[in-house]
This record gives sequence, C-alpha cells and structure tokens, in this order.
Amino acid sequence: MASRLQLPRGSWLSSHALPVINIDRLSMGEAMRALVIQEIALACREQGCFQVVNHGISKSVMKGALEAASEFFELSTEHKEKFASADVQQPIRYDMSSRDGISTARSLLKHYANPLEDWVQFWPINPRTYSDKVGLAFHSDYGFITILLQSSPGLEVVHHEDDTWTAVPAIPGALHVHIGDNLEVLSNGQLKSLVHRAILNPDESRISIASIHGLSMDEKVHCTKELVDEEHPEMYKESSFQESLDFLPSSMNNYKRFVESLKIDRDE
Repeated sequence: MASRLQLPRGSWLSSHALPVINIDRLSMGEAMRALVIQEIALACREQGCFQVVNHGISKSVMKGALEAASEFFELSTEHKEKFASADVQQPIRYDMSSRDGISTARSLLKHYANPLEDWVQFWPINPRTYSDKVGLAFHSDYGFITILLQSSPGLEVVHHEDDTWTAVPAIPGALHVHIGDNLEVLSNGQLKSLVHRAILNPDESRISIASIHGLSMDEKVHCTKELVDEEHPEMYKESSFQESLDFLPSSMNNYKRFVESLKIDRDE
C-alpha cells in the first residue's frame, strides 16, 4: 500500500536551490536548445519543478494580470458571489475557499497561543496526529503541468528525497512550473508530481494565477506504452479529471492524494 506523505513541521525549510531556467536560449541554435531541454528534464526528475525567465511574456502583462485579480478580490462579497459556482466546468467561477470562513473557524478553534501572528503560519507537530488533522493543506495538481505567477512569496514545495519543504522565491518576471499527477502517470513514475502548499502571511496579501494544463474532463490518462516492460511494469491505473473530482470528498480526512489511489499494488 502506498505510504502517505507526513506533513512536516512548517519551520523545517530546506536549503535546496530550485532551478531557474532561461528558456530564451531555446532559440539559440541546436546545441543550446538541447542543453536547455536537458536542464528542464533534470529539473523535472530531481525537483518536480523549476522557474522560467525570458519566456516572452512582458512584465507589464504579468503585472496587469495580478492587479486585475487583486481588484476583483477587493470587490464586495455580494458582487463576487455573482460568479460563485460549485461547477468546475464553468469558464468563469468564484470560489471563496477558506478565506471567508476564517471568522467561523476562530470561534470553533481555541488555541492557547499568543500572539496570534507568531504561530498562525504553521501548525505544531506534537502530538503528531494534530498536524494530520489540522495542518494546512498540501496537495499535487491533477493535470500535466501547472504554470504559476505569484505576486509575493508564500508557495512551498516538497523535495522528493528528504520530504523537506523549500520556499519558492517570487523572482520578478519569472513563472513557476511544476509537474502534475498526469505527467507522473504518463511517465510511469519516472517523474513525480509536485507536492506543494501555500503559507499564510499575516502582513502581506498574496495573489497567484495558475494555468493548469491537462486533458478534457472524461479523457483518460495512462502510462505510456514505451515506458512499460518486464523490468518496469505498469505502475498506475488510468484515470480522468472527472474521476479525480469524484475522489476529492473521500480524501478530505486523510490527505491522500488522487495519484496515490491510482498506484497498482503488485503484492496483491
């Protein structure tokens, strides 16, 4: 049975450097293009993510997108609720997430900690079950890749080898790219989807714009045949985006990721 990632203590941040790749070099001749592709492949295998610079999107366009998103969230709740929908297939929808439920949560959870801003970013590790039940949500994305633009730091990612968290710097003009569950399945486990989380900052608002790339709702993703043989048997069952949505309610209490449920148990 697949082991479940334990939520490490928030202060255990590693010093792993995340790759920053200048993809403008893709157009600088065949040798340079091959080198950049090699850098991307290595980053995907070892880190599950990287940042790209000189990608062709102007800083003014990215700044405008973040400002537009910020202006939207500053609108009244009544105005934003016009876009509220539980249907993820809607092209435009507003999900209030947990932000508007903070006042309710405060009335239910009583923590003997003071001042609040010193501990709200992270949850204690003792007892160990506390972090499993109350810890800030970590997850991986279902699609092939996610391209993320963030206004300020707050994103943290897990390093595959030692399960430590690494803070993702908000490099001006850079885009963060990470692997999703689809690519882990397609590569038959050669690549691992990135486990990540967003950390609250009591002093600064953070806006992020994510572009998640995947297949249509019911189209199946499976291990590519070229990567399956006797020494490397098929490791995952096929799945669709719709099936991942159906899985979400059952994962709320145990933090199990959808891709873990797809792993084929060869011991059965």
